Amino acid sequence: MERGVFSEGSRVQIISYGPFRGLRGTIRTAHCLFGIEDPLCFYQIVLEGAYIREPIWFECDEVDLLASPSSVL
Repeated sequence: MERGVFSEGSRVQIISYGPFRGLRGTIRTAHCLFGIEDPLCFYQIVLEGAYIREPIWFECDEVDLLASPSSVL
């Protein structure tokens, strides 16, 4: 399975099962591990409408891209 690497500022939706499922947010920080078959990325995301105000870390399989910063005007 090939994963895309999302950039900081990208808008994403949480797709993992859990209390944040369905929420949207913006990637604040991205940390990726390269040198393996597929890059493994972790994203610190500022969530909209969450009861937790601090950014939360999610693994790449837990988020889906909504829009990249270059496509938002």
